Amino acid sequence: MINEKEKLGVFIVPTGIGASVGGYAGDASVWARNFSKKANLIVNPNVVNAGGFSGINDRMLYVEGFSLDEFFKGNINLLPSNNNKIGILFDKAIPQDVLNVHINTMNAVKTVYGIDIIGYEITEETVGVEFTLGEDGISAGNVLNETTMLKAAKKLLERGAEAIAIVCLFEDPEDMNEDYASGEGTDPVGGVEAVLSHYISKELMVPCAHSPAFEDYSISSEIVNPKSASEYITPTFLPCILLGLSQAPKLVKHGGISVNDVDFVVMPCDSLGSTPVFESVKRGIPVYAVKENTTALNITKEKVSNKIIEVEDYASCLELI
Repeated sequence: MINEKEKLGVFIVPTGIGASVGGYAGDASVWARNFSKKANLIVNPNVVNAGGFSGINDRMLYVEGFSLDEFFKGNINLLPSNNNKIGILFDKAIPQDVLNVHINTMNAVKTVYGIDIIGYEITEETVGVEFTLGEDGISAGNVLNETTMLKAAKKLLERGAEAIAIVCLFEDPEDMNEDYASGEGTDPVGGVEAVLSHYISKELMVPCAHSPAFEDYSISSEIVNPKSASEYITPTFLPCILLGLSQAPKLVKHGGISVNDVDFVVMPCDSLGSTPVFESVKRGIPVYAVKENTTALNITKEKVSNKIIEVEDYASCLELI
């Protein structure tokens, strides 16, 4: 995938912090795809996940947050991979009718796209996912029984899986943030979704991503904001993570792509307090802070480093690159 004559960028929109671009349902995909025309691109799942759709293309590497941090620290490299063998981990708490919808979805994605899905495992016990949305607009949460999730993931790896799709039961978040459908506020489940994927990635050093399951899988007929629309026309969000994981890079200690190969990083302007930014500044990798993309955080260039390059919008950032 990577040609030495081409640039390699990292395009990040953190999840669960109400990003005005990319904080909803794949609404940063258009810009990621435009950037990928000029450079190969590492993206976090939040950038391209869009329920039944995905903004991923073959110029992108799909890497979840914990692995992305380890990559920037120089602890792991990314080995490009195509058509990974994917195993799906289902929470025991998912009711049978909801599970059936997800199994049909799994088989549809496998049939239409030719994705190599080896099968699924159901956890021995309920995972117990809790999520919260703070007054500051930051999404967070807890996982009560992460070990049952780990056991199921290990079984999938023993069966030959190279990437893990995680599906846990969530309570309906609609009452927590009614503004989300209007393209405002924060996705209430984003924070704890990151916790789930970070845990499996940390324990097993394997590509993974999470898709929530809800007991109510009916499709709303209400008109919602375009930024949120892709999540309101599907009963399951499983397709987007399967499409992303199918070409997620393997996580390796040697070979492949290292942090030294990165040419630039693109971030929302006020979410700069992260490992990728700190490591990039330390290593002399240009960091572009996009002012049109604001979040519930307030960690700006002034609080991190004057080496960070502020740009007005993604269009001008792309011109600079």
